Amino acid sequence: MLTLLDFRVRQRDFLLEISRAITARLDLNEVLKRVVNASVAMLAGQIGVVALRDRTGTYAVRAVVGLPLERAVDLNVQIESLIHTASLRDTELLNQKLREMAQALDSRLIQTFAIPLAIAGEPVGLLIVFRNFQGGATPDDVQVLQSFADQAAIAVHNAQLYERINVDRKRLAAVVQHSADGVMILDASLRILSFNAALERMTAWSQTDVLGKLETEVIVLERSDSETLSQAIERGWPASDSDEIEPLHVEGDLRRRDGLTVSVDIRYAPLFDAEGTLVNVVANVRDMTRYRQAQEMQNVFISTVSHELKTPVALIKGYAATLRRDDVTWDDASIREYSAVIEDEADRLTKLIENLLTASRIQAERGLKLDVGEVHLDQLAARVVERFQMQTPSHAFELRFPDSYPVVPGDENRLRQVIDNLISNAIKYSPEGGTITVSGAVLPDAVTLSVTDQGVGIRADDFEHLFERFFRVDGALTRKTQGAGLGLYLSRAIAEAHQGALTVESRVGEGSTFTLTLPKE
Repeated sequence: MLTLLDFRVRQRDFLLEISRAITARLDLNEVLKRVVNASVAMLAGQIGVVALRDRTGTYAVRAVVGLPLERAVDLNVQIESLIHTASLRDTELLNQKLREMAQALDSRLIQTFAIPLAIAGEPVGLLIVFRNFQGGATPDDVQVLQSFADQAAIAVHNAQLYERINVDRKRLAAVVQHSADGVMILDASLRILSFNAALERMTAWSQTDVLGKLETEVIVLERSDSETLSQAIERGWPASDSDEIEPLHVEGDLRRRDGLTVSVDIRYAPLFDAEGTLVNVVANVRDMTRYRQAQEMQNVFISTVSHELKTPVALIKGYAATLRRDDVTWDDASIREYSAVIEDEADRLTKLIENLLTASRIQAERGLKLDVGEVHLDQLAARVVERFQMQTPSHAFELRFPDSYPVVPGDENRLRQVIDNLISNAIKYSPEGGTITVSGAVLPDAVTLSVTDQGVGIRADDFEHLFERFFRVDGALTRKTQGAGLGLYLSRAIAEAHQGALTVESRVGEGSTFTLTLPKE
């Protein structure tokens, strides 16, 4: 037969064993399950509940034994009322609410223990055990229960911290993995610990192949505008004792694993531990290829526009100065000829300026305003073709529109600008002449207008950029022809403003077809 001393010893041994088991775990659900099971076992109870306090101060049931979880969830309102009552320090009212809670669960439950879980005075949660007999509690029992509650609160608090850290870690991993920029984490010896998907695409290296490799084996710069990471470390970067550690900024051309190159901007940021020892280097890698291309396009655009502006201005000034000469008497034919040149160049200058202003307006207003009316697109195309036919004797023109071609709603001036651009390009990029066909088709809900030439054609690689501002297809013919790279950009913007589309089909050496599609309504 057990003596009272033996019982106390076993009770304390049980407490110690349970406390160790609880504090050895960091999984919150597992910790809560152990806490509630141990509580019911220690107090010989039938039902046990653990409610945790969230960041807003609200309590909610998170673990239960002896009761279906869906029934325990119904206790949340009662627990909130219990917490409020406890704050009033009204013991009689508190005991009454505990009795009501027990009776609501099972009429056989006649005693309830409500044990607060707290750390340094800060509430963590509430442990409640219900049992079907009445028993007294000695000061030793209260001390054991309080010790258990303290251990349980520590375990729950640690598990909550671990859970939050784990959520933050997963969130950070998701941000890194799905970042549009390349992200790489190095250890203190500059070996790769982490390598995200964007960097895989950028470098053509797979994550499994680079982990553990030195940074210099993967990040190989063929050209660098500044010192590399290795060179910076050799000169003493980063110094942990400095007040502000500036990230290392490196720009250059990165040689990919497949031999191609991309322009990159890399920022290396060091991470130190509490003792000031370098632990990691985090590298943020941005693909600057499109930016460099855009910069180059802008430079080409400025140069081209300067040339395009200078040429008509020079001709206008030259012919005007010639007509003003006092030492020559001009006949009517010469005056008309020179005046026509001045007028043509002024029109060319006006068109260029209008294109520049329109492009700027599209960027600023995210679209175009249209003056919509009824447009006979076939007749409009015929007038544009007639005008161009007089300017290029080396090209033949064909108009192919069905008799049933309908009138469509649209801005006639803007649509004329599209047809002008398409036919002008067809002439420019078929310098050997040939036939330019302007045709139309009627679809169930739309009409199309296509311009087909027999010129040099366009590479499929250029289709993606063809309708971008300032973009001009690279080639010897392009360099010889005039243009600021705005015609197709404006044409597509006009098509989209009409809720339509502008598309291209082309093969190098076989010509191109540009198709404008407009809705009937």
